[in-house]
Amino acid sequence: MKTTLKAFGAIAALTLLPSLAATTAQADTLRTVLDRGELIVGTGSSNPPWHFTDKGQTVGFDADIGHILAQGLFNDPSKVRFVNQSSDARIPNLLTNKVDISCQGMTVTSARAQQVAFTVPYYREGVGLLVLEGSDYGNYDALQDAGDDITVAVLQNVYAEEMVHQALPQARVDQYESQNLIYQALNSRRAAAVATDLSTLKWYMKNNPGRYADAGYSWNPQSYACAVSPDDQRWLNFVNTTLEEAMYGVEFQRYADAFEQWFGERPPAPQTGFPAEMR
Repeated sequence: MKTTLKAFGAIAALTLLPSLAATTAQADTLRTVLDRGELIVGTGSSNPPWHFTDKGQTVGFDADIGHILAQGLFNDPSKVRFVNQSSDARIPNLLTNKVDISCQGMTVTSARAQQVAFTVPYYREGVGLLVLEGSDYGNYDALQDAGDDITVAVLQNVYAEEMVHQALPQARVDQYESQNLIYQALNSRRAAAVATDLSTLKWYMKNNPGRYADAGYSWNPQSYACAVSPDDQRWLNFVNTTLEEAMYGVEFQRYADAFEQWFGERPPAPQTGFPAEMR
């Protein structure tokens, strides 16, 4: 009887192997997206120039990254659906398959990389100093020379003062609760400069030509990348290939047009011959 039970157990285990293999098989997001005929991108709706709503449509540089991926998938940049999500939903929505990919001004960190797989970076963020065009403190050297005679406006944060002092050690720092207030401080000359994300700085300059200037110094670099499931190497490989060819290859025109639209400057075209980005 014991032998029979053992034999039965072995047979049962073998019988279950195919179904067990099926349940543990790796996800194939690329196949799922192609079969669906639409890419689902998780992003935000209130952070220009990255992602915001205009006339009912999701627009911004993150949105254009979604269109670039849809072009690679379907040869049609319109085949993308954006899911509006809060920043703290970027990883949960991805891990529960509510979105195929999260592209939402997401800073690459080692802690986050333990939960998701990051694509190659599509932007390098930093902090910059926005000043009024033609002011007495129109560049970084003038701001630095002014010492504690100047005040820098910055968005309220526990690290805000320390961050500003990395660039301007002697400057006074005023913290404000909203972006609008820091620009009001600059416009009223209560502050000589605003310390803000470099992308936001470029966005404000583009939309207010002749009013603002970049002081010419940036610091605190951080990489922005999209995030995908950590268990789908084929999907990660596809997204990386598409992004790399947008930044360095056949789709550069599309990437460069989006970059110029949202940041007011055109990235340098990739060189032919030896791929310099591989250095």
